[in-house]
Formats: sequence, C-alpha cells, structure tokens
Amino acid sequence: MDLLNKIAIITGGASGLGQAAAQALVDKGAKVMIFDLNEAAAQTTVDSLGANNASYAKVNVTDESSVAAGIAATIAQYGSIHIVANCAGIGPPAKVINREGEPLPLDKFKHIVDINLFGTFNVLRLAAAEMVKNTPFNADGGRGVIINVASVAAFDGQIGQPAYAASKAAVAGMTLPIARELAFHGIRVNTIAPGLFMTPLAASLPENVVTALGQSVEFPKRLGDPAEFANLLVCMAENDYFNGEVVRLDGAIRMKAK
Repeated sequence: MDLLNKIAIITGGASGLGQAAAQALVDKGAKVMIFDLNEAAAQTTVDSLGANNASYAKVNVTDESSVAAGIAATIAQYGSIHIVANCAGIGPPAKVINREGEPLPLDKFKHIVDINLFGTFNVLRLAAAEMVKNTPFNADGGRGVIINVASVAAFDGQIGQPAYAASKAAVAGMTLPIARELAFHGIRVNTIAPGLFMTPLAASLPENVVTALGQSVEFPKRLGDPAEFANLLVCMAENDYFNGEVVRLDGAIRMKAK
C-alpha cells in the first residue's frame, strides 16, 4: 500500500506507541485521525503533526455510539478509511487474590478486558464496515489494513496480569480468523505484540528501574524506542503480503513470572 494520502485511524494516538505511529504514518504522507479520551494531549499531538495532516475525535473505544461518531467524523473530514491502528489499552496490576486474601473484583477484570479486547474489536468492526466501501487501490484488490496491538504478555503473562494477559492473548487469537474473513473484501489484519518500550509510563520510572528493565532484554539491552514500533506498523501497512500475522517486537525478551 502506498501510504500517500491514505487515511488512518489511530486509537490511543495522543501518546506513547500510538503517537509514534501517528508521526510515522504522517511522515509517509498519510492523514491521521486520533481517537483518544485525553483531548488536551490529542490536540497537542495534532498541533505537532500539523492541522493539514491530522485531527482528533474524543472517543471511548468501549462505547459503540462513541466509536460510531468517531468513524462518522473521520468519513466526514477525509472521505474514507484505509488504515486502523488499535493502540489504545491499559495494563494495571490485578492479582487474582491480593495480600489481604481478597479476590480480584470482577468489575476490575472486566474493565481491563473491555478496553483491550472489546475496545479493539469495537473499532475494527465499525472501521471495516467503512473500508469495504473503498475502491481497490492496487492490483490485488486491496481496500485497507487493520493493525492491532497485543503484548508479549499474551504469551509470557506475569503474576498480576491475568486480565491483561487474557485480553492481549485474545487480540492475538482473533487475528487470523478476522484476516481470513476480511480477505474477501481485500482487507488485511495483523497484530504487533510489543515487549518493554519507553512509553510515558516507563519514562516516569526512576532511572535505575528503567536500566534494570532494559537489562532484562536479550539484545539490545534497553527498552524499545516507540519509533521502532512505528517502523514495524508502517511495514505492515505498506507490505501487501503481510497478512494474518502476530509479530513479537521485544528484543527476544521472555518475561519471568514476576
């Protein structure tokens, strides 16, 4: 896919990995619509990308009407949707039983799954319904690409991550069946499973903690740069034979139990 003038929706695009993806896509000539609840951060990101290249909509990915409104705003402004990058997600610690012996509240488990799994599916299903209307842009009949974000926790879930690991494993698990279904419409589906990256949360940690985390990576011994995540996302968008794949991007780390 030639990214010039293609239209991308990026959930969680106001910060971290989503923001890096937005920058990389704009650098390739795409236009981006950021879906985020943090309006101030979203506006700052739009300002940095340029008003001609980006816009944002306040969207709660778990809410059907909110996502539908964001999709409608994207179509109204740009006319179509060619790329979806589902970067929105949360990962708070949530042990099954806490130190006091109390079980994890079911609502907390559901909240994490709602955002990471149902939010991802909510956006991709509504965006895909618009993508199928696109005129094919290449000889293969391509109409778009959806790139979801899982985590190495999908495979190496740690203590305190049952909800996070389950939600990300489900994102990885739905990649192939959705890719197979949407192949009929010329829409590709891939998933990135990042390891430890220098996100705003990581940047807020003490330097010695960041260094220790980096040392746990096989090579290179550091946290990932969000630009490296964005490079893979761009590759998935551009390479028309990249389909139905879940790719770890983690410096060969395999997470320990805790």
